[in-house]
Amino acid sequence: MSIESGIVAAGLCSVSGMLPDLDSDSGIPLRETSLFVSAVVPILMIHRFRDLGFSTEDMAVASMLLYVAIRFIAVEFFKRYTVHRGMWHSVPAAAIAGLIAYLVMPCQSEELRLFKSLAVVLGFLVHLIMDEIWSVDTSGGIRFKKSFGTALKFFGSDALANLSIYAKLALLLVLAWEDGAIVDRIQERDRHEATYVAQPFFDFDEVQEWFKRR
Repeated sequence: MSIESGIVAAGLCSVSGMLPDLDSDSGIPLRETSLFVSAVVPILMIHRFRDLGFSTEDMAVASMLLYVAIRFIAVEFFKRYTVHRGMWHSVPAAAIAGLIAYLVMPCQSEELRLFKSLAVVLGFLVHLIMDEIWSVDTSGGIRFKKSFGTALKFFGSDALANLSIYAKLALLLVLAWEDGAIVDRIQERDRHEATYVAQPFFDFDEVQEWFKRR
């Protein structure tokens, strides 16, 4: 990987380390992270916009809509429908974060795309692991705090929350699986259109040369 790609992946890993705290009751991680994400995601989606054939004005409008959607709609969703140490604090949530990153950041290289997506998953998991480490009190013997087991988990106590998180995970897996084929079809269509518009059916220079010989 290039140095620039490594720096981007490191930044994504660092920021994703804050994602599990989006369900924090204080609201501070949610506010700060949403501000950062709403500004950075439109930049990361430049390749996606190009694949969709967006003009410069289209990109500007899409970026503004993304900012509003993340800054206000997504934030309101987390405030209303998540609880601290719920299913957003889980391993499938880390996979969801990685899949969202995969869909947001299409690249010419599939290896680079996976590299950045796995950086998001790694940052998310590091947070969960640290939560579990700090839920073990080693002062004066080993004692497990009440929060032990609530971070690095695959299932929670709420069946509806479990169903919701795995339904989202399944949907994102399908979208990620189909995404490469969709982008390839869009790019192939654009290449055909460009060839049709730019290439004549015959070479005018050859025609002129033929008339000269006659």
